[in-house]
Amino acid sequence: MKHFLRVLMQFFLYLYCKCLWRSLKFVFRKVTGRCELQRICYNNKPGARRTLKIESSLKFSKNELLQSAVSVHPDSVEKTIEDIMSLKKINPDTNPQLGISLQASLLQIVGYRNLVAEVEKLRREPYDCENHEHEDMLLKLWKSLRPDAPLMGRISKQWCEIGFQGSDPKTDFRGMGLLGLHNLLYFAEHENATALQVLHDSLQPKHRDVSKEDGSKMSKLEWEKNKFDKAIGYSFAIVGINITDLAYSLLVSGALKTHLYNVAPETPTLLHFQQTFCYLMQEFHRFWTEEDPCDIMEFNRVRTKFHKRILKQLKNPDMALCPHFAASDHLVNL
Repeated sequence: MKHFLRVLMQFFLYLYCKCLWRSLKFVFRKVTGRCELQRICYNNKPGARRTLKIESSLKFSKNELLQSAVSVHPDSVEKTIEDIMSLKKINPDTNPQLGISLQASLLQIVGYRNLVAEVEKLRREPYDCENHEHEDMLLKLWKSLRPDAPLMGRISKQWCEIGFQGSDPKTDFRGMGLLGLHNLLYFAEHENATALQVLHDSLQPKHRDVSKEDGSKMSKLEWEKNKFDKAIGYSFAIVGINITDLAYSLLVSGALKTHLYNVAPETPTLLHFQQTFCYLMQEFHRFWTEEDPCDIMEFNRVRTKFHKRILKQLKNPDMALCPHFAASDHLVNL
C-alpha cells in the first residue's frame, strides 16, 4: 500500500511539473505581462532568495539557451543576458533593472560552479615537501601561531604544539590536500587574534566540577580521575583540516549556495570560502565547548551534530553564516 501511494504521489508530481506548472506559467505571463524570470527578479530581494529561484528556472527550462546559461564562462555572462532578453522579447531600454539583476544572479551561479572546481583542485593537490611554496606556507603557519617560539627543525615534535599529530605535518594533509593548509594559514593570518585564542583554548582543556550523583564527596583520587576524564581539549590543526572537510562537503553538495549568494554580491571566490572556514572554526570551537564532551573520542558525534545544525541554518534562504566579513559589506540592492 505504501509503495502504491509513493508511486501515485510521484505520478502527480510528474504531472504537475510537466503539465500543470507549465500551464500556470503561461497563464501568469498572460495576466502579468511578465515572464517567469521577470517575476522572480521583481518579486524577490537580491541574494539567495532571488538567485536560487533564477537558477532553478534556468536549469529546468525546455529551452537550450536557458539551460546552458548556468554553465557559461563569466566573460560570456553579459552576452548571455542579452540573448535571454532577446529570446523573451524583453526590451532592455524599458527594463534596465532586469538586465542588472539577471547579470548579478548569473555571475553568482557560474561563480559558484567555478569555485567548486577551484576548491576541488586544491583538495586534490597533495602536500609536497619538495615544493618551496608549500614549505613556505607551512612555515608561515608556524610563525603566525607561534611567533615567539622558533621552530628548531622542519621535522620536529614542536608541530604537536599547534595540533599536528606527529613530527611531520605533511602526513596530516592527505585527506584535504593543500586545501587544508590554505584554510589554516588564512585563519592564522587574517583572523590571528581569534586563531591564537582558539589554539590556546584547545591546548588548555577545561574541566567540569564533577561530583557524585548521590551528593556524597569524592576521594581525591576519584576527583583527579574524573577531572581528566572531562578534558575537552583537541588538536587545533587536525580539527582545522576536519572543518575544511566539512566546509568542502557543504560547498560540493550545494548547501553553501544560500550563504555565498547572500554574502557575495556577484562572483563567489576562494576568499569567500576561506572566510566561511574561519566562521566554522570559531563556531565549532564554541559548539565543542557547549557540548562539553567527556573526551576526544566524542569528536565524531559532536562534529555530526554541528554539521546538522549548520545544514539547518542554511535551509533559510536569507541566511548568511558570517555577515560580519568584509565581503558582505558591498551587498547592494541590484
